[in-house]
Amino acid sequence: MALSVGFVTTLFLLILCFKRKLKWPTKTKNCNNVENFLKNHELLAKRYSYLQVKKMTNSFEVKLGQGGFGSVYRGVLSDGNLVAVKVLSESKGNGEDFINEVASIGKTSHVNVVSLLGFCFEGHQRALIYEFMPNGSLEKFIYNQASSSNSQLGWKKLHEIAIGIARGLEYLHIGCNTRILHFDIKPHNILLDQDFSPKISDFGLAKLFPEKRSMISMSHMIRGTPGYIAPEVYSRSFGQVSHKSDVYSYGMMILEMAGGRKNIEVEVDHTSEIYFPNWIYKKLELDDELGLHRSMSNEENEITRKMIIVGLWCIQTNPLNRPTITKALEMLEGDLSSLEIPPKPYLSSPSRFLPGDLWCRKYQSQLEIIIYRENLLLILVNLLRHHCTVYIATFSLP
Repeated sequence: MALSVGFVTTLFLLILCFKRKLKWPTKTKNCNNVENFLKNHELLAKRYSYLQVKKMTNSFEVKLGQGGFGSVYRGVLSDGNLVAVKVLSESKGNGEDFINEVASIGKTSHVNVVSLLGFCFEGHQRALIYEFMPNGSLEKFIYNQASSSNSQLGWKKLHEIAIGIARGLEYLHIGCNTRILHFDIKPHNILLDQDFSPKISDFGLAKLFPEKRSMISMSHMIRGTPGYIAPEVYSRSFGQVSHKSDVYSYGMMILEMAGGRKNIEVEVDHTSEIYFPNWIYKKLELDDELGLHRSMSNEENEITRKMIIVGLWCIQTNPLNRPTITKALEMLEGDLSSLEIPPKPYLSSPSRFLPGDLWCRKYQSQLEIIIYRENLLLILVNLLRHHCTVYIATFSLP
């Protein structure tokens, strides 16, 4: 037994030493890649030293939030303007996240896309400096709205925000010289200014490709956040990854905005309510009261139904059946009477298909496995979040 433990310990130390030996050449190569990128691109954003970043944040005194790619701090520029400083995690050492953000929004300019004002790159120290958004992320204003009157947004404002986000996405998809796919559209990545105008942020997963191309070739690495990832990003069996993948994420997000809840929620009265798209579809199909978290006037009811119908169209499984973001914007700004109810969300075993949608039948089993895996993970996470006792279990997914 002692021999086995000693062997394992020795093996672990050898692996650790080997990894450390490889680490320095890799870091040097990655640093050179980023420096070459910065030299070859004319960036509008100003370059700051790490000392300047430390000074503007008062040694990172006020933390505004935490994301998958780093922490965000409150900063003040020399002219007195407030900024948000995102310090990228050192673990993201290949520089891809840094290059993605700088390349994708370094030359963009749109009222619904957050502005990159500056950046810092000194060895492993990397930071991005953005305009300051005083109202934070959309996320805190749409979940559990009934619990706090201070965090409620009116239905008209939610509708305006949905339209603003669509305009920002439209700009990224067709308004730039290089088409930008965001790949992580969700409430957490939508920031609100002092007037609650939305701005798309966090481009760490973004991909750029020529304007004339409608599809994008990618590695099999899955990009995005569970719950908002389009089926084709999981498996190319469902279609090619394209701007329609962002449309799927957008659709799921505006469904959450309308419902005031996440698309998967375990703390509900009935199991039929766990998956929100399925539950709300049944309400629409029966022309029933929506039964959402607060009362609505007739006008607000129309706005909400419109957002839900557009959201359901955007999360269609087949990318070909989703609208472009331009079409989704037209639907949101148009009349409710002109909108058709789409087919059911696929998780609910749809009773009808779009014309010619043999594609869905062909890949039904694969899709059900993907959705099952993703939603099982989300349900488990939610269960752990809502209960004090944490159970450690071993299980396998199909």
